[in-house]
Amino acid sequence: MIPTPNLDALAFSGAALGRYYVHALCTPSRAALLTGRLPTHTGLQTDVIYASEPYGLGLNETLLPQLLEPLGYSCHAVGKWHLGFYRRAYTPSQRGFKSHLGFWAGHGDYYDHTAKEGEYWGLDLHRDLEPVGDQLGRYSTDIFTEEAERLISAHNASRPLFLYLAHQAVHAGNSYAPLQPGPAIGADQFPWITDPQRRAFAAVTAALDAAVGRVVAALARADLLSNSLIVVTTDNGGAVDGVDGNAASNWPLRGGKYTLWEGGVRGSALVWSPRLPRWSRPVQRTVHITDWLPTLLEAAGGAPDRLPALDGVSQWPVLTGAAPDQDTDRTILHNIDPSNNYSALMVDARYKLVQGEPFPYNGWYSAGARNSSGLDMFALLSESPAGQAVSQLGRPVDRETADSLRRQLAVECDTERPTAAHCADGCVFDVVADPCETTDLSDTQPLLRRQLEERLDQLRASMVPSRKVPADPRADPKLWNYTWTYWADLLPDGCPQPP
Repeated sequence: MIPTPNLDALAFSGAALGRYYVHALCTPSRAALLTGRLPTHTGLQTDVIYASEPYGLGLNETLLPQLLEPLGYSCHAVGKWHLGFYRRAYTPSQRGFKSHLGFWAGHGDYYDHTAKEGEYWGLDLHRDLEPVGDQLGRYSTDIFTEEAERLISAHNASRPLFLYLAHQAVHAGNSYAPLQPGPAIGADQFPWITDPQRRAFAAVTAALDAAVGRVVAALARADLLSNSLIVVTTDNGGAVDGVDGNAASNWPLRGGKYTLWEGGVRGSALVWSPRLPRWSRPVQRTVHITDWLPTLLEAAGGAPDRLPALDGVSQWPVLTGAAPDQDTDRTILHNIDPSNNYSALMVDARYKLVQGEPFPYNGWYSAGARNSSGLDMFALLSESPAGQAVSQLGRPVDRETADSLRRQLAVECDTERPTAAHCADGCVFDVVADPCETTDLSDTQPLLRRQLEERLDQLRASMVPSRKVPADPRADPKLWNYTWTYWADLLPDGCPQPP
């Protein structure tokens, strides 16, 4: 429905991950990516960090750039942070990144770069620790792409580069304007989509895809692409059914963002690199977002097996062909959140237990017929900047391969939907045979259910307390020149300090 030719070019000339899992919300996923640890072990298992809340990803946590810098890497961050900023020490330029241009909160306006949370509203665009006020009216996807291009162009190739580019797209903006197409690609360019909100979402998505193409082209111009490792990952399932004013689709998976259904935690990801001995293939091994830190660290020459307390495992042997794609013993904890009695885990890379239903959208939400554009997707892929760049490196994608990979990666389910099983007391699903979670196995396999419950209890025993704390009214941007800032460090002497 929405063409993404640059992403397709990377996925179909690299390794697309067919069974990839993230967390259901932004903050826990970003923390998992940068620490290799589950939110139940970092205290981020409850909701997200809101801009006025005085906490962040613990300073005791070691982040990926802090591990790569001793290996010689120059580490830079662009775009979204969302891991806390109430003190300077929690901001990205103080946590291993040599530079950061982007926003600290969870969302914002794509054009005026303000973040509105409840009654609080203020500028949230920063270069390192300083607010940036001269980008009013410029589209955030373009700003962040240009910064990535600048960093790539200026990079001294005598040392390796780690670029963490966390685009704002396709997250909803502020509540008064949740879907904001860019200046180059408008919603009117998607006439085959009937829903106007979905058309706007398509435009935001297309701008993101174009940004990926620009970054790949920048790497090629700088003669860095031939020795690059590119990872593209989502941070959670799409917000469906108008949630957050958005218009995503996880069809045919069940649920969406916030939920622990597959539509909330089964994500999209790809890996592309000339260093992969096999390419143009789907990787069907179960991969989790916590795996990126050990995977990238091993690829960079580090030793992730020496790090204590990692929950992720290195997938570098799988990507390089030294280990098989298939696995049957992976356990993934999707989350345990006592604040709303909501938990889920998957064991043996197959059987999933879901406990609780705190959110109202527990069904399946279609955005319309697939392949409805009538466009030649392969032609778009071939003509895209990413498609041309990978072709010049000897990784061209032919039509037959592209079509085959699309079929292999597609999730297919029975279109006859039963009434959604209610899982407040728990449900069990076989997400290999039943990826759309239509059939609860609790009654037919009670022993399996008990085993899953026992495993969940074991993982619950290792959980640390949530770091979640109430909002601090002293964060109000109107107290700080209508700018979101590290307010706890700016309070006058003698003021009670947040924890």
